Amino acid sequence: MLLRDLLAPLLPVHATGDDSIEITGITADSRKVKPGFLFVCLTGFTVDGHTFAAQAVEKGAVAVLAQKDVDVPATIVRVPDTRRAMAMLADRFYGSPTRELKVIAVTGTNGKTTTTHLIDKILSDQQKRTGLIGTIHMRIGNVTEEVKNTTPDALELQESFRRMRDIDTEYAIIEASSHALELGRVRGCNVHTAVFTNLTQDHLDYHKTMENYRHAKSLLFAQLGNEYDPQRMKTAVLNADDEASGFFATVTPARVITYGIDNPADIRAVDIEISTKGTTFVAHTFQGSVKLSLKLMGKFNVYNALAAMAVGLAEGISLEAIKSSLEQVQGVSGRFESVDAGQPFAVLVDYSHTPDSLENALVTIKEFAKGKVFCIVGCGGDRDKTKRPIMAQIATKYADLTVLTSDNPRSEDPQAILDDMLAGLKKTAPDRYTSIVDRREAIGHAVSLAVDGDVILIAGKGHETYQIIKGEVLPFDDREVAKEAIRGQKNE
Repeated sequence: MLLRDLLAPLLPVHATGDDSIEITGITADSRKVKPGFLFVCLTGFTVDGHTFAAQAVEKGAVAVLAQKDVDVPATIVRVPDTRRAMAMLADRFYGSPTRELKVIAVTGTNGKTTTTHLIDKILSDQQKRTGLIGTIHMRIGNVTEEVKNTTPDALELQESFRRMRDIDTEYAIIEASSHALELGRVRGCNVHTAVFTNLTQDHLDYHKTMENYRHAKSLLFAQLGNEYDPQRMKTAVLNADDEASGFFATVTPARVITYGIDNPADIRAVDIEISTKGTTFVAHTFQGSVKLSLKLMGKFNVYNALAAMAVGLAEGISLEAIKSSLEQVQGVSGRFESVDAGQPFAVLVDYSHTPDSLENALVTIKEFAKGKVFCIVGCGGDRDKTKRPIMAQIATKYADLTVLTSDNPRSEDPQAILDDMLAGLKKTAPDRYTSIVDRREAIGHAVSLAVDGDVILIAGKGHETYQIIKGEVLPFDDREVAKEAIRGQKNE
């Protein structure tokens, strides 16, 4: 595409140099530049892309998009905001793929991954071609790829959507994180349906206040468009039991479908029963009522199922078909995932890394545990410090024994993180918790104490297969480490 054609949507814009050159690609990473590329200078939290403009040109960039002065031998395109401009250029360069896709975006503190997978199951079972982008991976067709962020940047996102459309994908189901919404990664995405799961404390190191966090989430609903095309009606699916939903309903022009348990809703679950085999409930909907028997455990998974059900009904799928799909789901990687190495007690690995998600997991376990409950939990480094003592308090409130340990300490001292957690336990009986910095040892300690009927929850990392310590990414999978500990216990 010619540079001048690519720049057509931008205002204001000032180009110095030849704007008739052919642009063969766009990137904001100087390491990925190839001859003919446009290099976008982004100002980040720790790195300023403007300092890499010269390096990008040396590697073959023929044009540079900047919001500051840069002196390089290439065409320079000056705009007020390169991040905003990049979203527009990404959409244009890749041929506006979301005009041809139905994008279903799920946002919320907890439940995004499970909800997207449930939606994917419902649609796939109706022979709809789907693509999936989220915390665990990206799937385009039958190809699964790793992801760096829950929601990729605008360039990668639009390029992924284009690849989906090139193989006739109908639906793109994505997780929309608050960071992504705040940073404009989904700008230019023609979202078809926006789903809200819940809003609880997380990411306050970035958003500072819960009001700011709520505002970031609201952007997804405000961006649903302001027209009522009968061929592409936009839908906002909101959790009636979360007070933030009222705010989201006021900022979106889209039709609203609510779901919930405790409050009146368009789709509501009653008669909920939770056991070690799963969860049963009756769903009353605007299309009738149905009883479901899920293999997934917990009240939080009832919410996830209701949200997915709302999307299915909005897409015209029958209640019976939705029931059939949801009842087939065995589970989602790292989400209340059972670890079985032949032990007489239960071991569950869960991604719960927020106070609310940890409480949900432990409350569910308490409903079916016949013996003691052990909780292994930590808090990530370089992240929201205010939730650390709260996480410790919640763990010790519900678990018979809590083992505080490391969880991706990143650049921080692991012991310092544990000290922050321990600060919340000054009034807690010392026999209800212990602190073991090494996560492998912490898991082994809980395994050594568990007996028949007990339940061990290993919280925080879920599907992750690594530990980040002092900038080094080390192999670590809670599920595999737990199995090793169990086997080691048997051999003693």
